[in-house]
Amino acid sequence: MKLLFYLSLVFSVSTLALLSAPKPNILFIAIDDQNDWIGCLDGHPDSKTPHIDALAKSGTLFTNAHCQSPLCNPSRASLMLGLRPDATGIYGLAPWFRNLDEFKNHVPLQQHLANNGYHTASAGKIYHGSYGNKKKDTEWQELGPRATGAPFPKERLVKDTPQPHKLVDWGVFPHKDEDKGDHKIASWTVDFLKRQAANDQKSDKPFFCATGFFLPHVPCFVTPKWYDMHRNSRVPEILPTDRDDTPRFSWYLHWKLPEVRLKFLQERNEWENLTRSYLACTTFVDHQVGRIMATLKETGLDKNTVIILWSDHGWHIGEKDITGKNTLWDDGTRVPLIFAGPGVPTGQTVVEPAELLDIYPTICDLLKLDPPSHMLQGLSLLPQINDPATPREQPAITTHGAHNHGVRTKDWRYIRYADGSEELYHHPKDPHEWHNLLAPSIVTEAFKKKASSLAKFLPEDNRPPAPGSAARIITYDPEIKAVVWEGKPIEKGAPIPEIE
Repeated sequence: MKLLFYLSLVFSVSTLALLSAPKPNILFIAIDDQNDWIGCLDGHPDSKTPHIDALAKSGTLFTNAHCQSPLCNPSRASLMLGLRPDATGIYGLAPWFRNLDEFKNHVPLQQHLANNGYHTASAGKIYHGSYGNKKKDTEWQELGPRATGAPFPKERLVKDTPQPHKLVDWGVFPHKDEDKGDHKIASWTVDFLKRQAANDQKSDKPFFCATGFFLPHVPCFVTPKWYDMHRNSRVPEILPTDRDDTPRFSWYLHWKLPEVRLKFLQERNEWENLTRSYLACTTFVDHQVGRIMATLKETGLDKNTVIILWSDHGWHIGEKDITGKNTLWDDGTRVPLIFAGPGVPTGQTVVEPAELLDIYPTICDLLKLDPPSHMLQGLSLLPQINDPATPREQPAITTHGAHNHGVRTKDWRYIRYADGSEELYHHPKDPHEWHNLLAPSIVTEAFKKKASSLAKFLPEDNRPPAPGSAARIITYDPEIKAVVWEGKPIEKGAPIPEIE
């Protein structure tokens, strides 16, 4: 009897302590267009990211994490809303979800946290472009500087690209790191953390601070300091015949885009320069992450702050004959994803698939918050954080336009395009996705069976593009078997731009 009373007393005290413990702060770090060229992800042998690598060691790293869309706006809208692109119809760089009647009152992640007692602040790029970052917007309680690719050189460094665009440029030129947008974003975050530490005793509100870096998104401009750190950087390993076994439909996802083809890089001797510039930009951003982590530790806020680092999608630098995004291969979908801080085990690596969609429900689980009123389509990653060996119930699914989906498990990648064409890759034997196992020359009944089993995970309801959709919109009319790119049908047999 005395033992039961004692155990009851201990349980009550520990429960009260748990309930009375302050909610952790959340530091939310986004890196734009960051592929797996991070040291801890082994995406490139010449990557230099000591601060992100240290963060990964201090927490749990998901090495098989994938975006919901290989494009900024739909990827970020999906993460913040907790809904897949095929559920919203947001596939392009427009619209902003608040402009859609059905979703204008939905509760995104930062608003849900604000409703549960958090002070929300943001600097840089969290939503796409200027969405949510204007003075009239009420998405955040506090706003810092917006993301920018400035400063720009007086003249383009890379001239005569096939489809000229101000942002499609890269290289080194003399300018100051302190003038770069990402340095200013990091400085604002440092100041924010210092202010929060000073007000720690005056306020009982935890913070949700979202910091979004612009680089290594193009233009990949760097100062000599960072560029020189990547002398003799190797270009990505490719297979010259890589696209011979991919369906023609795979070209339609990046049909006419300002990002250059590999052919341009090779003919203009720019491949090494772009590789080096991208790596240097990544190292520069890593340094900014380091500045923030140092401040977190100096102020003591690290003891009660959960850090989540992610990127919105990957980026090709010659792989599959292209540069840029808009693809359903690993180069376009694989992203860094790290959780660290109180309640997160250290030194862990999770190889089970994960999705950016999972971040919203995971935060709810970590904070013991009820989810918002609308359904969250992701799965909490807390089971894998608690035990990396815990199997995942479903694969990661990436979407680019209605009926174009990639399915990623621990070992397999399956793609089905809107016209029914397919790809299948076995990662343990083919990590670069060079050999499509559904190509007529090598397909077997076993491969067909595997593809069929993965096809069961494809989203069934694919909404058409939402009203106001624009920029990189692809649709397909199955009745007339016509592909429509940016509102214009592609003629059957039309040559692939800049390739044929």
